[in-house]
Amino acid sequence: MTDLSEPPSLPIARGRLERLRRTGRVRYLRFRRSFPRLIRTDEVWLVLLAGVVGIGAGLIVATMIAISRILHLLLFATYSGDVSGAAYVDPLRIVAVPVIGGAIIGLLGVVLSRRRRTAIVDPVEANALHGGRLSIKDSLILIVQTLISNGFGASVGLEAGYTQGGAAFASGLARALRIRRADMRTLVGCGAAGAIAAAFNAPLTGAFYAFELIIASYTISALAPVIVASICAVAVARVLTTPLSFEIGFAGSLSASNYVLVIVIGIAAAGLGILIMRGVAFTETLFRASRIPTWLRPAIGGALVGIMGLITPTVLSSGHSALHVGLDATFPPLILLMMIVLKSLASAVSIGSGFRGGLFFASLFLGAMLGKLVAWVWVVSFGLQTPPLIIAVIGMSALATAVLGGPLTMSFLALETTGSLPLTIAVLTASVVSSITVRRLFGYSFTTWRFHLRGEAIRSAADIGWIRELSVGRMMRREVRTAPSNLTLAEFRRKFPLGSNQRVVLVDETGRYAGIVLVAHAHGPEIDVETVADLALNPKDVLLPQMNIKQAASLFETSRSEELAVVDDRDKLRVLGILTEQYALRCYNAELDSRSRDSAEV
Repeated sequence: MTDLSEPPSLPIARGRLERLRRTGRVRYLRFRRSFPRLIRTDEVWLVLLAGVVGIGAGLIVATMIAISRILHLLLFATYSGDVSGAAYVDPLRIVAVPVIGGAIIGLLGVVLSRRRRTAIVDPVEANALHGGRLSIKDSLILIVQTLISNGFGASVGLEAGYTQGGAAFASGLARALRIRRADMRTLVGCGAAGAIAAAFNAPLTGAFYAFELIIASYTISALAPVIVASICAVAVARVLTTPLSFEIGFAGSLSASNYVLVIVIGIAAAGLGILIMRGVAFTETLFRASRIPTWLRPAIGGALVGIMGLITPTVLSSGHSALHVGLDATFPPLILLMMIVLKSLASAVSIGSGFRGGLFFASLFLGAMLGKLVAWVWVVSFGLQTPPLIIAVIGMSALATAVLGGPLTMSFLALETTGSLPLTIAVLTASVVSSITVRRLFGYSFTTWRFHLRGEAIRSAADIGWIRELSVGRMMRREVRTAPSNLTLAEFRRKFPLGSNQRVVLVDETGRYAGIVLVAHAHGPEIDVETVADLALNPKDVLLPQMNIKQAASLFETSRSEELAVVDDRDKLRVLGILTEQYALRCYNAELDSRSRDSAEV
């Protein structure tokens, strides 16, 4: 009997739909397999993909700017969402809003701590250690934390969230398309470049931010993708929002005598930058040493920021509007000094207590105020023909270089905001002086300093992750002959005749590693020992499977041995395998050649 409950055409339509789904999935899988080859054979595809990344970064920045402005407008009730440069902010809101924001950050931290144990990877660490791989979920968490911190008045900027979002979008797209490691690192740089370019309406600034800080190298082949991503991001940001940038006109020139002042500003900016970075670390240490619960620390930090905000609202949020106001205003030297001290303290307290965000724009504001203060001292002492506003721009770029570590980035920011080549040359001079001074006296930028505090030996985003991935566990040989350490020499010779093995690993009665015996050595004519334990080499020097090639090579050198046993840990000493120095170096050279070929093809 025919079933009339559904039309006969419905099963046929379902079958066609299923076939279409299968066909679409097959085509998608074919595309995923072929696209990486297309990128290798024709770099135009990478440029097009970079344009998509730039559009995504521009959308992320525009969205974050809009959310931040809405939060400032609702929470602080200021005109157009300007907080740090507002003429008046309700004192009750100045204190209460950062405290509430801190409480939210603290409670969010408690929830997250129960679900995750590892730190969120930022774009620099991703490119340095993980081949450009970023977690989209973790990045969204950081973006939300940054928006809450900035929106509720903590003295942090949104730039860290911008770059995290742009880089994570690029990384996720690259992983979905199974793009090789070198191209993924480039696309992560494109995402960060687009984010900074959109935030400051400055495509060259974004591009060189990527080259100096995220990719850590400049290549001709990477230029087109990064520039295209920056331009696309700026175009999107201009359509959707008013970029947070500033225009400064300067048609004059700087005399040779003015460069003495430029150098002084560079050195002063380096000193202040070092103090700020150490201040953040010191504040974090104080909070950790205190008995204050972790979830309560951001609220206390918010209260401290709010109290400083009662003195001057310039300490609130990132300081965008404060910089716009401060560049054109004339402040007495004591007011300038007060703003520098309070903004530095507020930034250190905000980050040290647990708020999320960066010091990019805070360093721009502090540098501008430092430049004006140095200009006032110079006028009193020697006289000054150059407008203080220009000196403020030089100080702004020099301090941002000291904190971030990108002299060309700051120089192009000056060029794109002022359009003055003479001023850009002065900014470059001050930035280089600042960078050299910081590297000489301190050795880190803010990002790499925080890596250092965590125990990570990262000085830049240069790709060293493959060295860590080349682990002892990956290189070791697992087929190892073992023997009890209490075997007599005669028993050992019978069990392991010449030619049977090159080396034998000894273990004691409990199975713990006891050394290595060379079979040829045990069969020597002059050898006369009771047990083979007396012939054991390197009974204390062992490798662990998680060690990388660099650590293994160092241990080979210090132990003066050509082979070492690999054990599970230094307590149990259970033998897992053996590794020879010759094979480890062969693996290293092969991997190095592979990376060199990838770099040559990029």
